[in-house]
Amino acid sequence: MFALFKDRNEAGRILAERLRKEAGAGTVVLGLPRGGVPVAFEVAMALGAELDVLPVRKIGVPGHSELAMGAIASGGALHVEHDTMQAAHVTQAQFDAVLARERIELARRESAYRGNRPPASVEGRTVLLVDDGIATGSTMKAAIRALRARRPARIVAALPVAPAGIEAEFEDMVDAFFCVAQPAPFFSVGQHYEDFGETTDEDVRALLQRAWGGQPGQAQ
Repeated sequence: MFALFKDRNEAGRILAERLRKEAGAGTVVLGLPRGGVPVAFEVAMALGAELDVLPVRKIGVPGHSELAMGAIASGGALHVEHDTMQAAHVTQAQFDAVLARERIELARRESAYRGNRPPASVEGRTVLLVDDGIATGSTMKAAIRALRARRPARIVAALPVAPAGIEAEFEDMVDAFFCVAQPAPFFSVGQHYEDFGETTDEDVRALLQRAWGGQPGQAQ
């Protein structure tokens, strides 16, 4: 199977072209760390929009951390995949233990990425919520719930790649759903990139610094 994108940067530039009609004055692009931030950076630069991050963490099944049984996002939002928990025979105590660890990591990342800088104001604005792709959609759903509490005018989910038909799960959650490609069969996000190397905390901070014109924590 041929890769659809060279890397996250190329995916972001292609995605930006699909989103031009969605971007207007005051549009905010929120990237989901870590892998969604390089994509979101390219979208924000191409559209002349403000860039920020919305930290989110997958809650992985014990022993199979890549399999999501839920997700949490900055602001306290929680999404639980009850069917996955049941199929994997995960107890509530096991779930709570993983949840506690991920909450600690979420707080660490938020501090690392933005320092003392407050989150971008999204109230009354169009928000393009960007990731490098979705498989189950758990992290995106948690991010949307966290974002909705901040009262944006519109939420647009924007992705380079996702499974065919998954947009139906987001019909009641977002105002629009944009995806460059929805190949079948779909096994993982990474299979559709030539280069799907890990995005580090340092990569995220560097991109935010470029977008903000200064160090995280500085006032503009």
